[in-house]
Amino acid sequence: MNAPWKSGGVGTRAPFIAFTCDDLSADAIRPIATEMGWPAENVYKGGLRNAVQTLSVSSSPHILFVDLAESGDPLTDINGLAEVCEPGTIVIAAGQINDVRLYRDLLASGIQDYLLKPFTPDALRDAFAQAQAIISAPKVADIGGDRPHCATAVIGVRGGVGASTIATSLAWLMSDRDKRSTALLDLDVHFGTAALSLDLEPGRGLTDAIENPSRIDGLFIERAMVKASENLAVLSAEAPIATPIMTDGAAFFQLQEEMRNAFECTVVDLPRQMLVQYPHLLSDIDAAVLVTELTLAAARDTIRLISWLRSNAPGVQVTVLANKMHPGTGPEISRKDFEGSIERKIDMVLPYDQKLAAQAAKLGKPFAEAGKTSKTVAPLVALARQLLASGPDDDDAPVGKGGRAKGGPSLLAKFTDLKGLVARKDGGKKAGGPKG
Repeated sequence: MNAPWKSGGVGTRAPFIAFTCDDLSADAIRPIATEMGWPAENVYKGGLRNAVQTLSVSSSPHILFVDLAESGDPLTDINGLAEVCEPGTIVIAAGQINDVRLYRDLLASGIQDYLLKPFTPDALRDAFAQAQAIISAPKVADIGGDRPHCATAVIGVRGGVGASTIATSLAWLMSDRDKRSTALLDLDVHFGTAALSLDLEPGRGLTDAIENPSRIDGLFIERAMVKASENLAVLSAEAPIATPIMTDGAAFFQLQEEMRNAFECTVVDLPRQMLVQYPHLLSDIDAAVLVTELTLAAARDTIRLISWLRSNAPGVQVTVLANKMHPGTGPEISRKDFEGSIERKIDMVLPYDQKLAAQAAKLGKPFAEAGKTSKTVAPLVALARQLLASGPDDDDAPVGKGGRAKGGPSLLAKFTDLKGLVARKDGGKKAGGPKG
């Protein structure tokens, strides 16, 4: 649970406060609190409502116990509690609803544990001891100074080219095969699929960060990110479609900064329209993977994005990945003509494997994990290792003044050549010439 700091400061925070709904619960908690060295008088009546009212005008404790027995909508009410809790507050909730879905939703919202009433002394003792251990543990992990942080942005040049699939797979490969602590940040706030691809609930961390950038710190990252595995954590969202995202982008930049401090690798699933709105998002990115397909529209947008990157993020290493390459049928534009139009080689080609994609979706696993032994995934494995090994100063192509490749034609000439290519293809078909 995290919220903006109150004026009281850390020094005035109590070690423990509990708000119960009944005398029986209060009587059960007081002796255990005394065992832990906490004042027994810090156990109050009033449940969640009293907790919100009290913490809205006073400092939050390090450990907060709140009884949800009188709450009609525990998940909504616990999210309201998050608005008045200070950073680092560990929340333990209790209630009478025995539902696995509710339990998972409450954990995803940021609480530490949920106890079913009536609880036993041993259950309370274990929950409090675990919370105390988290408070005592160092909050900033040693990510090792010998290896520089690897920050990668994955950008789809068109919708539906599979950029989110690539981003999730790269994050999984870095965390699983290369054993790097990795953060996956999905910036498609309304329609992000990072958590969905990993069979996780996205939680409210990303939307909370956007609404209150001042809450973002190391503790917020620790509590808001959803753990997918030992080395992989995800920050994603499924914001209501009717709710527009109002932000200047500061929250996104702060999230990247905190992730850089807490993880060895960051993979950002970056929707292309975000580049227009928040160009500063690439200021700390080392490499950008442009995911494309061999179509006329994709060629046009690949040209535009490469030009934008050269002008606005010249230090970013660019990799062009052609995804969903059908082995049986020819693409709309041949690879040779596509490479000629973008004035550089396609770095990697990923074949289209419908069977593997369906299997990954059914299993709720990343594409790379579902196809560990598949040749289809081999290019992604190579790309992940290349991103980890390459430095931020590597150049992908010689660049002259104005962001254009040396000796290359103007953008207008490229578009003219592409239109001519389509005209020649259409004309050949009308005259009975060879197809393609």
